[in-house]
Amino acid sequence: MTADQHAPQLAAGSAASLVEPPLDPAWAARAVQTALDEDLGAAPGRDVTTQATVPASARGTADLVARAPGVVAGLVVVPEVLAQVAGRLGLDVPEVTFAARDGDAVVAGQVLARLAGPTQVLLVAERTLLNLASRASGVATATRAWADALAGTGAQVLDTRKTTPGLRALEKYAVRAGGGTNKRMGLYDVAMVKDNHVVAAGSVAGAVAAVRGAFPDVLVQVEADTVEQAMEALDAGADFLLLDNMATPVLARAVAAVRAREAETGPVELEATGKLTLDRAREVAGTGVDHLSVGALTHSAPILDLALDLRPAP
Repeated sequence: MTADQHAPQLAAGSAASLVEPPLDPAWAARAVQTALDEDLGAAPGRDVTTQATVPASARGTADLVARAPGVVAGLVVVPEVLAQVAGRLGLDVPEVTFAARDGDAVVAGQVLARLAGPTQVLLVAERTLLNLASRASGVATATRAWADALAGTGAQVLDTRKTTPGLRALEKYAVRAGGGTNKRMGLYDVAMVKDNHVVAAGSVAGAVAAVRGAFPDVLVQVEADTVEQAMEALDAGADFLLLDNMATPVLARAVAAVRAREAETGPVELEATGKLTLDRAREVAGTGVDHLSVGALTHSAPILDLALDLRPAP
C-alpha cells in the first residue's frame, strides 16, 4: 500500500492527540528548544547544508510517513518543532494537516501528517521531529502490546521511572497513548520504600512512619520480595505493595494473604514487577494483582520507524 493511498483525511490544524492528560505544552517547548540547540547550535543556529543548497524563498510539501506498523505518539510535538525552526530562520510556519492522532494504530506506508511551507523549515525540522515522534511511537507501540495482552484481566500495565533523562514527560505521555497507565512521575508524588530505605530507617515500620510524619499527603508504597515482607508492610500501614520478582505461585499466595486482610486494612493496591514478559502477562494478572509494572516500556522499546518524505515539485 503506497503513501498516496493513505492521504491525509483531517483538516489542517486539527488536534494531533486525544490522549489524556495531554502533553504539557510548556514542557514540549523546552524540550524542542534543547533538541534544536543540539542540532543547530545555540539559537538561532544554522544548518549549513540546507541553508547553502535551498533558497529561503523555496516552498515545498512533505509527508510524515510510518515505515512500519505500530502505534503512533508524539505527533503533538510536530507543530512546536516547525514553529521554533521557522522562528529561528525568520520564515513562515508550515501548515500541518494531520491524518492520524496520537494513540492510533498505523500501518507501514501510512501518511500521518502532511507539512507544507518553506522548504528550509521542513528540512531543518526533519530530524528533531522524527527523533521525538519515533521515540514516543516506539514506547506507545510496546505499551499497546502489553495492554492487549492484559485485555479483560482487570490488570493494567504501568510504566516506571526508567525513562530517558529529559524525555520523561514525552515517554510517559506515550505510555498513555499506548493504553498504559503512569505510576508516579518522579520522587515527589508517591513514596516508594525500597530495601535501601528500610536499611537506612532500621525497619519497614520505621521507614513508613518517617514518610507519614514528613509527607502525610502522599501515598506510601512498599517493596516486598516475600509474603512475609508483604505482611510486614501491611502492618506498617502501606497503601500500595510492590511485589517484586516473585514466582507466580508465590505471587498468588501474597495476593491472597493481602486480600484476606483488606477488611481490616481497607483496599490495598498490588503491583507485580520484575522479570515480567509478555508471554507471562495473563498468568501474572490471573493472580489478582491490580498492576504489572514494566520498565522495558521506556528503557528498552525500539523506535517506530518514521520518515519525512519531501514531495517532488509539480
